Amino acid sequence: MISVSALTVSRGERVLFRDLSFTLASGEALALTGANGAGKTTLLRTLAGFVRPDAGTVVFATVEPAGARANHIHWLGHLDGLKGARRAREELMFQARWAGADADGTAAAVDVLALEPMLDLEVRKLSAGQRRRLAFARLIAAPRPIWMLDEPFAPLDARWRAALGLLMQAHLDKGGGIIAAVHDPLQVPARTLDIGAGR
Repeated sequence: MISVSALTVSRGERVLFRDLSFTLASGEALALTGANGAGKTTLLRTLAGFVRPDAGTVVFATVEPAGARANHIHWLGHLDGLKGARRAREELMFQARWAGADADGTAAAVDVLALEPMLDLEVRKLSAGQRRRLAFARLIAAPRPIWMLDEPFAPLDARWRAALGLLMQAHLDKGGGIIAAVHDPLQVPARTLDIGAGR
């Protein structure tokens, strides 16, 4: 699904990683590990097209990078990217439409993630875990092959970590791929790529 070759990325004068190469196959999860500041989030942002590398290439199977990033990738950052003043229902509809979801997909996300009780609340009144579930909804509502996740389980309790783990496994079983920056183990079998010690 993705082939990365000789990738070099720096932040300011500090090189985060140099000549990094790896692949992601269909049905595979890749866990990015390393200390805080090692560059896990920066690597994810580079793959998603938000950061330009100093050198190296990122190739997506059968599709140009711009097309892949527009239509084949779901990005879920460490920050949820939700508008606090909107009601959860409005935010869900905005996110789902933006990702290309239809009404059936959005309804499925509400059901699977048990969002109904919170939909009339303002996003800013939701707990961190509830906001994470709301942000995750677009991944279910509008399926895309590649999920790029930054600390996906951080604000979730044990029940919802397990539940999202099942959703991730279902995504992999359908041939999808996942790249996730993590401190804690993913809830699915994953190959590990250690970015480094950080500073």
